[in-house]
Amino acid sequence: MPESPTPKKRPRHLGAWVLIAAVPAACALAFGYVGGWLAPQRLTPKRLVDQFEANAGVHPGYRRNHAKGVCVAGYFQSSGQAAPYSMAQVFASGQRTPVVGRFAIPGSNPYAPDNSVPIRSMALRFTQANGQQWRTGMNSMPVFPVATPQAFYAQLQAQQPDPATGKPDPKKVATFFAAHPETAAFRAWAKTAKPSASFATESYWSLDAFVFTGSDGLRHAVRWRMVPQSADDDSAAPAADADYLAADLRQRLSHGPLRWKLEVTLANPGDPTDDATKAWPADRQTVDAGTLVVESEQAQDSGPCRDINYDPTVLPSGIQPSDDPLLPARSAAYADSYLRRTSEEAHLPGTAALPAKAQPEARP
Repeated sequence: MPESPTPKKRPRHLGAWVLIAAVPAACALAFGYVGGWLAPQRLTPKRLVDQFEANAGVHPGYRRNHAKGVCVAGYFQSSGQAAPYSMAQVFASGQRTPVVGRFAIPGSNPYAPDNSVPIRSMALRFTQANGQQWRTGMNSMPVFPVATPQAFYAQLQAQQPDPATGKPDPKKVATFFAAHPETAAFRAWAKTAKPSASFATESYWSLDAFVFTGSDGLRHAVRWRMVPQSADDDSAAPAADADYLAADLRQRLSHGPLRWKLEVTLANPGDPTDDATKAWPADRQTVDAGTLVVESEQAQDSGPCRDINYDPTVLPSGIQPSDDPLLPARSAAYADSYLRRTSEEAHLPGTAALPAKAQPEARP
């Protein structure tokens, strides 16, 4: 039998060179995937935020959603009743935690009339004494229309105004809702919802579920809502004033602080934590975690909330995101919006200089 040919020797370090070449190639592929270059149909934060701009235009320096709002400041006084369920310092008995917040209405148009939508929002940043932060964004509705980022993107597309009319095409909107029966609970709420006359009389829901962890290591799926302590006199929204919400807030605060109770609802086994379209049964255990006290308001273009990204996944020890797919999507979209508006603000005439930063606020 003839002898086998002698194998050629590999150049020394060839394997190392292959590895070195593979690292930047892998990085390029990773960046391509994240950026959507290799999968043009994949939903990315950029595509989602671009759709907000397509629906309402580009308003430099403003948030791409909840663009019209007002800053507020105050504190949270813990009752201590949530401390057994979460080790977060904000819930420690007797703890007072400073808060910077923001009231707003949905949408990308910072000049929209306050009565154009029935939904109001409350965003808060709690800064604990240990430096950790809890940021949350809530809305005045008990359920979200859809359960996934992809469905939310499809909803935005369906609601994009027709250039011929300046309004969404009713057929496209109807087709979307027909294809998404999970929107039924939200649509039922929306049929009777009316624009309120005040931020102060609204309840605000977290919508997404989160997970509390106690000092005993036990985990509890939760949702929460802020319940107003101001009486609702059922006043109708002023039709002649497009900016009545900020004026009402200012007038109320001139008579003293405004208060909300933070009610934390504990899930039972089997309650959905990954679907914000489904409310939990009303008989679930609820804990009075404490009182939010709002003491002052400031214009959003110069107030302390201006440069805060209210990313709901910025959480202290003792609170974690659930498996709700909306949470990472919200975080990514908020970051994209933040980078756009802060880079624009730096070039707007007459705008106060921004702090020297080019990235969203670091997670504590």
